[in-house]
Amino acid sequence: MNLPLLLNLAVALAVCALLYRMQASHASFTRRVFTALGLGVVLGAAFQAIYGAASPVIVATGAWLDVVGQGYVKLLQMIIIPLIMVSIVQAILKLRNASSLGTISTLTIGTLILTTIVAASIGILMAKLFGLSAVGLTASAAEVARGEYMQGNLAAARDISLPGMILSFIPANPFLDMTGARKTSTIAVVVFSIFIGISATGIAGKKPEVFNAFSQFVHVAHVIVMRMVTLVLRLTPFGVFALMTKMVAGSSLQNILDLLGFVVASYCALALMFGVHLLMAGASGLNPWRYLRKIFPVLAFAFTSRTSAGSIPMSVATQTARLGTPAGIANFAASFGATIGQNGCAGIYPAMLAVMIAPTVGIDPMSAGFLLPLLAIVAFGSIGVAGVGGGATFAALIVLSAMDLPVALAGLLISVEPLIDMGRTALNVSGSITAGVVTSRALGQTDMRVFDSDADINLDSEEQAV
Repeated sequence: MNLPLLLNLAVALAVCALLYRMQASHASFTRRVFTALGLGVVLGAAFQAIYGAASPVIVATGAWLDVVGQGYVKLLQMIIIPLIMVSIVQAILKLRNASSLGTISTLTIGTLILTTIVAASIGILMAKLFGLSAVGLTASAAEVARGEYMQGNLAAARDISLPGMILSFIPANPFLDMTGARKTSTIAVVVFSIFIGISATGIAGKKPEVFNAFSQFVHVAHVIVMRMVTLVLRLTPFGVFALMTKMVAGSSLQNILDLLGFVVASYCALALMFGVHLLMAGASGLNPWRYLRKIFPVLAFAFTSRTSAGSIPMSVATQTARLGTPAGIANFAASFGATIGQNGCAGIYPAMLAVMIAPTVGIDPMSAGFLLPLLAIVAFGSIGVAGVGGGATFAALIVLSAMDLPVALAGLLISVEPLIDMGRTALNVSGSITAGVVTSRALGQTDMRVFDSDADINLDSEEQAV
């Protein structure tokens, strides 16, 4: 290690020590996350100003920051499957009603897909207002390579069909899906968990002693998994700080300026869609400002980590402990929202790309003959998009190939992809939380005492209300 690297790590450790002191003094979870986010931006900008975005010192510093940032993301990914399984099974055991399960699923998925169509419409509007077009853009070596990568994956996107996608939700080997081996593994685990829960409720009347024993086992497993979630979520401020510091330090200001129009248009579209989510929360009877304050920590994590799937544990904890959404609905919304109807990655992004690229092949992107099929394809393509890095690329491949547009041109945006992907991921998670809130309110199951309370997520007690 050289001296600059040691100094950088010393400063980062000092910030981590500060965050730990805030935790020890029982500063609120929201305050710690907000502080970590701000310090990450400041320190990352300082590193870039001193060394330059592409300097070896920044690269080496980023590798060490990944131990904290990506390490935290991996811990979250570790608990996703256990959390989904025990929470959904326990929720079904409490429901004892298959029709309620169908209603929850229908409302949740319907809300996710509907908001994705709205998001795509907003993306189209912003592309038109900002006059975005891929005509005349030049490509660097990295962008050419990205275009070739997308062209190489085109066949896989074209092979996707709605029947095939639905079939992929069925877990032929649930243990394989527990490893996250497929893009639809999360949904497959949800389906498997539903079968376990329904099967257990089916023997409640015939073999009550067996049902009670299984129910007790699930309860114990749920308590243990929730404790594990608590331990991991305590690390959130440290993870947010490390992820944000690395992102800001390694971002190229010139690349952002070169495609500033697309960046600004993208964030305007994201902001408008966030507004739609707040309007939906308000229409359901919740105070939008209080709602926003309560979901901020999970949005901050999604923004810095760029993983919708990795945000599932924190999303569930936020919905149950801060919004008053029942655990069953919260888990359905977070799990389905990580792979279905992602407003940012599968809604706004592919729609904007399609409108930008259409003029390069002589198509009027504002004609009804182009827009109506585009919205329909976006809705279909939003089903099964992986909630991890690269999901937006796959969604774009599906939409562009279905619209018979040149997919390689999407590679021209690679230089600003990480910056925009942060906002897209936060919007994805916001959309899944909104779906949970709308479903919970529609069914009259929201605990308003929890929502109206100013209590934070309690990560210091032995159990969470999750």
